[in-house]
Amino acid sequence: MDGDYDFWVLDLDGTLIDVEWSYTRSVFDRVGSRLGREFTDQEADILWNGLTGSRNAQLRAWGIDPQVFWPAFHAEENPRRRAERTYLHEDAAFVADLETPVALVTHCQQFLADPVLDRLDIRDWFDTILCCTDETGWKPDPGPVELVMNDLGVRRRSHRGVLAGDGANDVGAAWNAGLDAIHVERVGHDRRGQCVLGDYRVQSFEDLF
Repeated sequence: MDGDYDFWVLDLDGTLIDVEWSYTRSVFDRVGSRLGREFTDQEADILWNGLTGSRNAQLRAWGIDPQVFWPAFHAEENPRRRAERTYLHEDAAFVADLETPVALVTHCQQFLADPVLDRLDIRDWFDTILCCTDETGWKPDPGPVELVMNDLGVRRRSHRGVLAGDGANDVGAAWNAGLDAIHVERVGHDRRGQCVLGDYRVQSFEDLF
């Protein structure tokens, strides 16, 4: 499969790595205290894993202003503790052996992503890394993907690329940028509440090879 593509783009959280539930639960407990609103396990799961697509749209549906939620959320995140509670999926090890250019595009903010990449010793898997911001745009907007494609020196018309991620936003970003899409279903259709389409739909990267 590696030889089928000139370059790869990968998502981080939920795709290559995940975080122990106890950490997620503790963050939402503290955010709930800040906002004066409790979050159920299901609500925390939905937001942390982006199970319904746009997290901002989900927040608004619950009557929560995203501009209030995210500062509170990031204030309660602990980069060191999060890195310590983060683990690498075994099937993600294939990325280290890819012989084509590889980019990482993640919604995880840089102050959180950096300690994770360093602790898991996977930073050198990637030729370029982009942590999305309002300036770069957010998946499924193709903007972040196009930025890393520029960094890799590839063009959609002359290079065939693929983007792998665990959410509908990843698939949308791939297709909007003219790439093939791999959806890695880590949580299961029942828990997600919907089926995410993609050019490839797998439960593990091992299924691709």
